[in-house]
Amino acid sequence: MSYAQYLRELLRPLGVYNLEAPFGGGELDVLGTALDGAEQALDEVEREADLTRAETWGLENLARLFARRPVAESSRALAEALAALLRIGGDSFTLEAINDTISGCGIPARVEESGGQAVTVSFPGTAGMPQGFEQLKKIVEDILPPHLSILYRFWYLTWGELEGRGTTWADIEEQNLTWEGMASWVE
Repeated sequence: MSYAQYLRELLRPLGVYNLEAPFGGGELDVLGTALDGAEQALDEVEREADLTRAETWGLENLARLFARRPVAESSRALAEALAALLRIGGDSFTLEAINDTISGCGIPARVEESGGQAVTVSFPGTAGMPQGFEQLKKIVEDILPPHLSILYRFWYLTWGELEGRGTTWADIEEQNLTWEGMASWVE
């Protein structure tokens, strides 16, 4: 229901106004249109102020508060990455907490202890070097404690993985896959 209709319904029981007359009805239409616009603006502000529902300028404004912008391909991925970065606190340096917040780089990432003062960072589900790796690397290094040595591990599709799957070239060609598609098909 528009605000013009709402105002008419609100005033109708009084019976003292001609709500359809050009002057009175027109005034209600103008007031109703202004109130409809205000409601839309407030709905947008409410949505964009909430990280779980923000879609455009709210996410971008929040992302500007961080030293580095997460590499994310969609607004939902950006929201999840920003939420992970916001979870970083003084007690975020256990392996479990680091793995929870490392998604703040914008794509799925995993940290494993490599022994001593070293960790290995991998990007499961991403074949090869992730797009925007230099930016990802900076974010990962901002998240991880500075005294750790970081080794990055990338996953590539090998002929052995294809053969281990027990497939033939006919099976692969039947799928009509690109190299990227073949990587996700093997997983």
